[in-house]
Amino acid sequence: MSSKLLEVTDLRTYFPIKKGLLRRTVGYVKAVDGISFGIEKGQTLGLVGESGCGKTTVARSIVRLVPATGGKVVFEQTDVLSADREDLRRLRGRISLIFQDPYSSLNPRMTIGNIIGEPLKVQRTKRHRGDYFEQVAALFLKVGLSPEHMNRYPHEFSGGQRQRIGVARALALEPKLVICDEPVSALDVSIQSQILNLLKDLQDDLGLTFLFIAHDLAVVEFFCDVVAVMYMGRIVEQAAAEELYRNPLHPYTRALISAIPKIEPGRNTPKTALGGEVPSALNPPPLLSSPAPASPDASRGSGPRRRRGCALGPRCPLATGDCLKQTPTLKEKRNCEGHFVACWQLI
Repeated sequence: MSSKLLEVTDLRTYFPIKKGLLRRTVGYVKAVDGISFGIEKGQTLGLVGESGCGKTTVARSIVRLVPATGGKVVFEQTDVLSADREDLRRLRGRISLIFQDPYSSLNPRMTIGNIIGEPLKVQRTKRHRGDYFEQVAALFLKVGLSPEHMNRYPHEFSGGQRQRIGVARALALEPKLVICDEPVSALDVSIQSQILNLLKDLQDDLGLTFLFIAHDLAVVEFFCDVVAVMYMGRIVEQAAAEELYRNPLHPYTRALISAIPKIEPGRNTPKTALGGEVPSALNPPPLLSSPAPASPDASRGSGPRRRRGCALGPRCPLATGDCLKQTPTLKEKRNCEGHFVACWQLI
C-alpha cells in the first residue's frame, strides 16, 4: 500500500475550442497534458512555472472543479475522478483550497464569521449553535485574528488579514491536504513572509500536507520540500528543493533559476537564455501524434491529439532533431537519486 497521501497519474485536462454557428470543436487547449506526481503525508510539494502553464488547472482538476479528460487522482486510497456524489462531498471535506486573490474569493455580502463557518454548515459537522460559534472563534485565533471581528465584512480588512481569513476557512473542516494556489502573490513582500510563516506553523501543529502552486521561485525554495517544474502542461523536472536549486538540469529550470536575483556571491548561476517566444497554448509545438480519446469512453478517434516531441524543443539550446520526434518522459537521472527530468539530452 502506498504511503503517499495524494497520487496523480497521467492527469490530462483538455478544453475544447469551438467555432462557427454550430459550435463545432476544431481543437483543444491541452492545459494539463499527462502529469504524474505524489505527495507524502506532511510534505509540501511546490508546483512552479510561468503563467498559463497549467498549474491552477491541476489544482482544480484534483478536486473536480473542472472535469479531467483522463488520468487518475488517488487521495487516501480513493479515486477522486471516479467518486460518486457522496464520496466526492466527503473528499472535499478532507481537501481544501486557498486562493490567490483573498478579496475576490470572499463574499462581500457575508460577515467574516459566516464566511469562515460556511464549510461547517455545508458539511453539517456542527449541530448545535454553541459548538458552531466556538469552533469559528477557535479558527480566528488559530490564524492570528480576533474573534471580536466576527461580524465585520471583508472590505474592513487589509489584504494580509483577508488571506488569513481564507486560511481559516480552508482549515474549518480539519483537512489533511491543503492546495495553495499562489496564496501570497497578491500580497506585499513583508506580508508574504507572515503568511508563509503562518502556514509553516499550522503545518507543524496540525500535520498538514500542502500542494503549493506558485511562480515565485524564491518563495518556493523557502516553503517547499519537493519542487516540480511545469512547462506547457507537462512536468519537465522534479527533485527535492535543495537539490533542484543547487543542481538544475532541464534547460527550462535553469532559465527560471538563473533569472532569480542573487545576493549571495557563491550562488551565482550561469545565465541560461531561451530563444524565441513563449508558444500559445492554442497551437503548441511541435508535432502531433496519433489521435487519443478525449475520455476513457471515447474511442472513435475524434478526441484531442497528443503532442509528439518536446514542447521546449524550438526554444531549447540543447535540442536536436530527435527532440521533435518523441515526447520525453519524466525519468530519474543517473547518479541523481530522486531527481527526475524530462529531456532526451540529459537522461
